[in-house]
Amino acid sequence: MSKLSPIRFIINPTSGPRNKVDVAARINLLLDQTKYKPDIVYTTHAGHAPELAREAAEAGYEVVVAVGGDGTMNEVAKGLLHSDTALGILPRGSGNGLARHLQIPLQLDKAILALNNGVKSRIDSGSINGHPFFTTAGIGFDAYISSVFAGNKKRGLQTYVELILKEIRKYKHLPVTVTINGQSISTDCFVMAFANAAQYGNNAYIAPLADIRDGLLDVCLIRQLDFVKALNLSYCMLAKQLANADSAEYFKTTNVEIETEEPMMFHADGEFIGKAKQFEVQTLPLSLHVILPST
Repeated sequence: MSKLSPIRFIINPTSGPRNKVDVAARINLLLDQTKYKPDIVYTTHAGHAPELAREAAEAGYEVVVAVGGDGTMNEVAKGLLHSDTALGILPRGSGNGLARHLQIPLQLDKAILALNNGVKSRIDSGSINGHPFFTTAGIGFDAYISSVFAGNKKRGLQTYVELILKEIRKYKHLPVTVTINGQSISTDCFVMAFANAAQYGNNAYIAPLADIRDGLLDVCLIRQLDFVKALNLSYCMLAKQLANADSAEYFKTTNVEIETEEPMMFHADGEFIGKAKQFEVQTLPLSLHVILPST
């Protein structure tokens, strides 16, 4: 009899829809236990998931599965960076940006079944001021919305859109100096997004040409945003198209350095990190193993 591969499921008990299902019971029912030996653990506090993931990687687990939203995915993936242990995802959040990019089923039972015959691959990750990210990071308005969203009791896409519509007219662009591809640019900045994957989540494509394995970040710079530009940008994000040149500018690069006159908010994978006046953003090529659905 072949040896079973150890697989750890790290469940964020606060993630997921209101009509809760017993995730552990579904795992035990649907996971191929002639192949995997499951170990199910629960996070109890912020920063717990990286510890649990790192512990499993050091113990030689083949796969560690993040069960939750993009925040849980980010924390689990951080604990697996540069290891031989692969990240699996059971998406239970509102955005599920990396799961969507990797074409992992969003329905729980289908996502569990996809693990049974999953294929191991590698993807890039990124880093903003030392904080890893796997879909997108950013400074400016999207980080501001992340900070407001984090303190909101209501979750989901509708809440996110309502916040954007409420806050967009209040937020002012700020001057920045950007060094990218050997060129220094002094400009206004409403949003600067750094995309490893193509979308934020919810199929909102900030960088539709982003390739998660090309060793590059796709940078989207929005200098200023008025109502007409906002409409164009929103349509293009939902239509998976590049925005018009007068609405956004795009760059491909391995690293970006930014200086600001005032502290600016920043986020990693939609999780608000804090404020800074200097930013260093870089790509970490093929730094994370992931489990993809077999085709």
